[in-house]
Amino acid sequence: MIRTSEETRVLVVEDDRNIVDLVQANLLVRGFAVTVARSGQGVLDLVRSGEVDIVLLDLMLPGVDGFDLCRDIRAESPVGIIVVSARRGEHDKVRALNLGADDYLTKPFGIEELLARVTALLRRSRAAPPPASAAPLSFGDVSIDLDAQLVTKAGEPVHLTPTEFALLRELALAPGRLLTHAELLRKVWGPGYETETEYTRVYVRRLRAKLEDPGGPALIATEPRAGYRMATV
Repeated sequence: MIRTSEETRVLVVEDDRNIVDLVQANLLVRGFAVTVARSGQGVLDLVRSGEVDIVLLDLMLPGVDGFDLCRDIRAESPVGIIVVSARRGEHDKVRALNLGADDYLTKPFGIEELLARVTALLRRSRAAPPPASAAPLSFGDVSIDLDAQLVTKAGEPVHLTPTEFALLRELALAPGRLLTHAELLRKVWGPGYETETEYTRVYVRRLRAKLEDPGGPALIATEPRAGYRMATV
């Protein structure tokens, strides 16, 4: 479970000293604990230790491919990942999201924007209060326990990141109803994300890959250019 901001540990993976100093100073003054890695060396060990809540990850690091590091971090942990990169292409953003990043911020950036994104990630990483004594929601062989934040498929646990679970929760609580890209982005990522439709597209694909059988019925139906709806099965 992600801790409060006073206890939240942020790992800044960045080799630009000016950016490190700016980000570190602003996080520290707001009560965050900050660890800095100026290369990819040792990052996975820090993530495995369980002492990291959010990773701010530059993609262009000495001696390592930032995309590979993003993928490896996600393979090790559900920790929040915000990519902070000078690479501005949509292809780069989509690739990072596909590899497990929760958010993507391009350089140069304002410190207030970065802090807002950190806060938004913390908010969606915490469990939203489920309905009192809510029974697990069932969609075919997929079961979603909101209280325990547990998803199973055919009785086997399915490991979701906090952002994946937050998106699935919104869809599952409104079965059969079309949720637009803007509505899902606002509910899951927060205000200001309403035009970032690549986020919903990538994360719905990630959910489908984990929850749907190849060639089987769609658990999450797509309305072209409109949004998504959870199938009522």
